[in-house]
Amino acid sequence: MKLNRQDWQRLALPLTALLVALVFAVGIVAYALAYRDEVGQRLQQQQSQLMQARSRLLSSDQERENIIRYLPVYQRLISQGFIGEEHRIEWVDALRNTHQSQRLFGIKYGIGAQAAYQPGFVGNTAPFTLYRSIMKLELPLLHEGDLLVLLDGLKRNQSTPFLVRDCTMERSGVAVTTMLAPVASVACEIDWLTLRESTPGATP
Repeated sequence: MKLNRQDWQRLALPLTALLVALVFAVGIVAYALAYRDEVGQRLQQQQSQLMQARSRLLSSDQERENIIRYLPVYQRLISQGFIGEEHRIEWVDALRNTHQSQRLFGIKYGIGAQAAYQPGFVGNTAPFTLYRSIMKLELPLLHEGDLLVLLDGLKRNQSTPFLVRDCTMERSGVAVTTMLAPVASVACEIDWLTLRESTPGATP
């Protein structure tokens, strides 16, 4: 079947939209993979620091010296929300601050229950247990770059590590009549990560 000029003209807009969506999808996947590797390295570095701090703090011969040297590192990780109880209020504040500063459309979000987590790219975290809480986000997009702006803003405003698990984008399918109308929407799942000291005999 041959396509005439009118057929190509009708297909021009859908093909362009498809190409833009494919390019954006490739960009999101590349961003997520790169950031996952970065978070994995951060987790391993922080876990190494914690293991060193714990072993040195328990050394009876240098207990006082080790407390003075390593306790600030441990306390810093606690204050950042990486060790201990979750800082959900801070996560939500970071989300709201990014939303307001970047003037994004309204964001819907929800945070699930915390559960033990052992990703393949992180080694043994004993004597600590790694946990995650899944945040689900829904965001209308003025353009595809709004999602990257949101993720970069969360990275800057929140020191607790997180991973982007999955993002699904859908075009609105509605004719755009104003420059300030959303052209698509995106739904994402984000893992917020925390470490807690394992309880002997407890099942994570």
